[in-house]
Amino acid sequence: MSEQKTPGPIAVEAKALPPRTKPSNYPEPYFSRMNKREKRQLGDIFGLTNFGVNLTKLAPGGESALLHRHSKQDEFVFILEGEPTLVTSTEEIMLQPGMCAGFPAQGVAHQLLNRTDRDVVFLEIGDRTSGDEASYPNDDIQAGFAADGAWRFTHKDGQPY
Repeated sequence: MSEQKTPGPIAVEAKALPPRTKPSNYPEPYFSRMNKREKRQLGDIFGLTNFGVNLTKLAPGGESALLHRHSKQDEFVFILEGEPTLVTSTEEIMLQPGMCAGFPAQGVAHQLLNRTDRDVVFLEIGDRTSGDEASYPNDDIQAGFAADGAWRFTHKDGQPY
């Protein structure tokens, strides 16, 4: 029997991990809208490749992402602290600690907004299905994965940013 190799630690204190150095992959004018968002990439520290896990903090006035939906990837959020507003293309719901929400691929467009004066902290979990695309109903942007695995953003007419 071959010995299993662990790519990194087995357990960590999530809040002790450094936040992602780049707050967003979005091009401007959307990049600066994410300046009140801080993500700690928990799945990456363990070498997870099938799904990602982020510990995300939104300062007051912050947003988790642009209102969006994925073509192939599912997403799940679990609220740990604070009271974010879940905004979808059809409704708004105030969330509280202990609540969760899930977004199947090709489902409703969604985002979390922090409209309070306290930080919001949540776990976000999503799969890493290849060939995913993201659409943004309220903004002139669309995204798809390039051959190198990085997101590529274009205007809705296909022109690059």
